Amino acid sequence: MSALTDAAPVQGSWPSWFHADQQIAWESFRALPSPARTDEPWRFANLKATDLSAFHEAGSVHDAADLVSRSKGWESVSGKLIFGNDALLHAESAGLPAGVLLLPLDQAALDHADLIRTHFMTDEPRLGSRKFAGLHRAKLRTGAFVYVPKGVVLEKPIEIWHWVEGENAAIFPHTLIVLEEGTSATVIDRFASSGNDFSLAIAVNDLTLGQGAKLIYSGVQEWNDKTTAFHINATKVSKDATSTALQMNLGGSYVRGESDSHLLGEGSRSIMLSINPATGEREIDQRTFQDHHAPRATSDLLYHNALSDTSRTIFAGLIKVEEGAHETDAYQKVRNLMLSDEAEANSMPGLEILADNVRCTHGATSGELNEDELFYMMARGIAPKQAAQLIVRGFLGSVLERLDHAPLQAHLGEILDRKLGL
Repeated sequence: MSALTDAAPVQGSWPSWFHADQQIAWESFRALPSPARTDEPWRFANLKATDLSAFHEAGSVHDAADLVSRSKGWESVSGKLIFGNDALLHAESAGLPAGVLLLPLDQAALDHADLIRTHFMTDEPRLGSRKFAGLHRAKLRTGAFVYVPKGVVLEKPIEIWHWVEGENAAIFPHTLIVLEEGTSATVIDRFASSGNDFSLAIAVNDLTLGQGAKLIYSGVQEWNDKTTAFHINATKVSKDATSTALQMNLGGSYVRGESDSHLLGEGSRSIMLSINPATGEREIDQRTFQDHHAPRATSDLLYHNALSDTSRTIFAGLIKVEEGAHETDAYQKVRNLMLSDEAEANSMPGLEILADNVRCTHGATSGELNEDELFYMMARGIAPKQAAQLIVRGFLGSVLERLDHAPLQAHLGEILDRKLGL
C-alpha cells in the first residue's frame, strides 16, 4: 500500500471542478515545505508528529453496523450522519424542517455546487497548517454539509460522527456548516477511534453565519492515545450573528488545533472555548486568531488545560483589531491546572490593535490544586484521589457554563465525567 504523501488524489464521486481543485491542492501540498523549528507558528511544537510518511489512506471499515451501533450520543436529534474511514455509513434526516440540507459533502458538491463553491475552504489557513490543509483537500472523499435557509430555527441538534479504523490509516473528516440570515442551529461533531490502531486524522470545519444567525458548534474528539490529529477551523461571523464553538480534546497522542475566527459584521460575536484534560505523554498544540474586521464586535476566548504526568500543552493566540474596527471588545484567557511537576504548559497570548476606542484583554495563568479545597473535601470523607478528580472536573466543567444551551451542557458534562472516571 503506497504512502499517503506519495500517491496523488484519485477522482471519485466529486464533480470535475472539485477534482481540478484537488489537483491544485495536491501540487500545493507537495510544494510547501514541512514545518521547521524556525517557523513562528510552530514554536514549541513537536515537529516529529508532522512526519506523515508512515500513514496511508484508510480502506473500508470492517463492520459498518458495529460502528453505527456505537454512535450513541444525543438521544433525540433532528438529523445525523455517521462516517467510517471517510465513507457514509448511516444517515438520518427525517426530523429536519423543509429546506434544511444535511448531506454528504460529495453529494452536495454535485447537487448544490454554488453553495459549496461559495463556502468550502475559501481562505488559506494562516496559523501554520496550510500544507496539511492542502493534503486534506487533495485527499477528501466526503464529509458533512449542513445548510439552514433563512429564518429557520432547528429545535434539536444535528449530530455527526467520524470514525477511524485500521493500522496507520489516515482519514480526512470535513464539516461545512452554512447558516443563512436569522437562523439558529446546534451541531455536535464527534471524532472517535474504533480500536487501538495508530492512525492519523486531518479534520477541517468551515462555519459560516449569516446576519443574525446563531450557531452552537461542539467538536468532541475522543481519538485513541495513538492518534495524530490536526483540527483546522475557519469561522465567519456576519452582522449581529453569534458563533459559539467548543473543542473538547479528550484523546489523541499529538493534537494540533487551529481556530481562525473572522468577525465580519457590526455586532458580530464569536465565543471560542476549549477543554483539554492532558494525561500521559499527550501533547495538545492550539493556535487561535480572533480577527476583528468590523466595529462593535465581540470575541471571547476561554481555554482550560489540566495537565498531569508528562503531558504538554501549547497555546498561541492573537487578537487583531483591524483598521476601522472601533469599539471592539475582545477577551482571551488561558488557564492551566498543573497536576504534575513534569507536565509543561506553554502559553503565548498576543494583541495587535489598529483601531481606536477598543477594550482588549489577554492573559494566561498556571496553578496547582488548591490545598484548602482538597482539605475541605477530605475532611468530609472524600478520598484524596477522588477529591482531586472532582476539582479537575469543576475546573474543566466551568467552561461548559459558557454554552447558552443547558441540555448540551449536561450532555457534554456526562462525556467529560466518563473521560475523568467519575
